[in-house]
Amino acid sequence: MDKFIAVIDYGLGNLRSVSKTLEAVGARVKVTNSPEDIACACAIVLPGVGAFKRAMDNLTRLKVLPSIVRAINQGKPFLGICLGLQILFTESQEHGSNRGLDLIKGEVKKFGPGIKIPHMGWNSVRFKAQGAKHRIFDGIPEGSYFYFAHSYYVEPKDKDVIISTTGYGSEFTSAVNKDNIWGVQFHPEKSEKLGLKVLENFYSNVSPVRNCPKL
Repeated sequence: MDKFIAVIDYGLGNLRSVSKTLEAVGARVKVTNSPEDIACACAIVLPGVGAFKRAMDNLTRLKVLPSIVRAINQGKPFLGICLGLQILFTESQEHGSNRGLDLIKGEVKKFGPGIKIPHMGWNSVRFKAQGAKHRIFDGIPEGSYFYFAHSYYVEPKDKDVIISTTGYGSEFTSAVNKDNIWGVQFHPEKSEKLGLKVLENFYSNVSPVRNCPKL
C-alpha cells in the first residue's frame, strides 16, 4: 500500500518549504498537479501565496479542481495553507467578487483601515475548539506564536468551524476544521518547531490508500 501526500503545484506557494517540512515529520511527498496523483494520494495539501483570482484561474486551467473536491468528498485529509485556506470559501472580495470552492460557507475579506497591511510576522493563536476538532493543535500551548503573511482573512458563516483566532486590529479566524478539511491562515512551514508540530498532527490523520482509484 502506497502512502504519499500530494502537495498541489499551481504556480503559487512555498512548495519546497512545505514539502521539506512534511518530509521532516516522516511523510512521503509528491509535488504535483496531476489529477491521477491526487486520486492516488492519501492526503492533499494546498499551499498558497498570492492573489485569490489567479489561484482559482491556475487551478481551473490545470483541471485539478474536480480531483481535489473528489478527494475531499472521499474523506481524504486536506490541509489548506494561507491562500489554500481562503480558496475553500464561497467567495473573496479581493479585486472584486471571485468565487472559491464553496466547501466552507463564508467570505474572504480585506483587513480594515488603521492597521498595517499586509499582516506579516509572528502572532499568537487562541483556541476555540476541543476534542477531535482541536487535534491539529495537540501538544501546542494556548497563545503560541505562528508566522503570518496576508492581507485578507476568512469569515466563516458557521462559527463552529473556527478552531483558532488571532488578534490584528480585531479578532480574525486563523484556523478552521470541517470534517476532514483543515485550514490555517499562518504558515506552518515558516513557524519553526510549532509549525512542524501542526504538520505532524495533520500527518497523524493520514492512512494508506489501499487501491488507487481509476479516473
